[in-house]
Amino acid sequence: MENGVFICCFFQISDMQTMKVNQTILKEFILVGFSVYPHGQIFLFVVFLCLYLLTLTGNLAIMGLTWVDRSLHTPMYLFLGALSFSETCYTLTIIPKMLADLLTENRSISVTGCGLQMCFFLGLGGTNCIVLTLMGYDRFLAICNPLRYPLLMTNVVCGQLVASAWAGGFLISLIETALIFRASFCSPKLVQHFFCHMQAVVRLSCLDSDLTESIVTVISVSGLMGTFLLIVITYVFILSTVFRIPSAEGKQKAFSTCVSHLTVVVVHFGFAAIVYLKPEASGGDDTLMAVPYTVITPFLSPLIFSLRNKDMKNALRKVLGKRSFLNK
Repeated sequence: MENGVFICCFFQISDMQTMKVNQTILKEFILVGFSVYPHGQIFLFVVFLCLYLLTLTGNLAIMGLTWVDRSLHTPMYLFLGALSFSETCYTLTIIPKMLADLLTENRSISVTGCGLQMCFFLGLGGTNCIVLTLMGYDRFLAICNPLRYPLLMTNVVCGQLVASAWAGGFLISLIETALIFRASFCSPKLVQHFFCHMQAVVRLSCLDSDLTESIVTVISVSGLMGTFLLIVITYVFILSTVFRIPSAEGKQKAFSTCVSHLTVVVVHFGFAAIVYLKPEASGGDDTLMAVPYTVITPFLSPLIFSLRNKDMKNALRKVLGKRSFLNK
């Protein structure tokens, strides 16, 4: 009898020790990232570094031109400068760490650092979506209400809307980050991503991760689809107004101011939809699927806005012309 009680107690203690090991509170994560492609990491580092430097150059150029050239001190270009600033911050939260991890075997990140990275990534991503929506609203007012546009969309109003975009983006971000980090995380500490992506991190939670993952996914998808739907509605009104313009030249002139924005919207929301609307059963490497949204989109955005914008190209020529004149 005593032997039976001893054996029972022994197994209970063993089970408790096993549970304790499995639920060890983590203080850091390991970002798996591109370590699954060991032979391609140097190549990926070179490619991502070049894209990052070009992205920084493009966004800094747009911000500098909108600051220096007085002809660009209009709501449309103030929104563009705000988008370039938020995208610069957006890439800073992810790409430098990703580049460093490609060159080292130590891919650890503290739980606090992971939470901060996630918060800024989600906040700046949400800000980008809202700013793109505001740019669509700006074009709607300019084309559909041209007489009232100077009264409705002043530079002060533009600044207030941009501040609201930042507040809205980070409000949603704080809610999602708080939901994910409200509990401790259990082993294993491997994050199957190259940054602290919310779906990869929430699966390490000691609590019911499925429920939390569903909630934060619904919040993100709702924000993504909501802003996209608002942009679609503004362009329905814009197109209906453009089609009522009698001359072909007038139609082309009115819609030409929207082409760059519309192209960026398609790229931005298209790549984001691949990440957030992908069915769980579809499989695929989440790390590779996130590259277009986190690296390619910020690279293409300043390229599209600068190449297809006459005012921006004229402002660049003025700056370069002044510099060459001063050198003489």
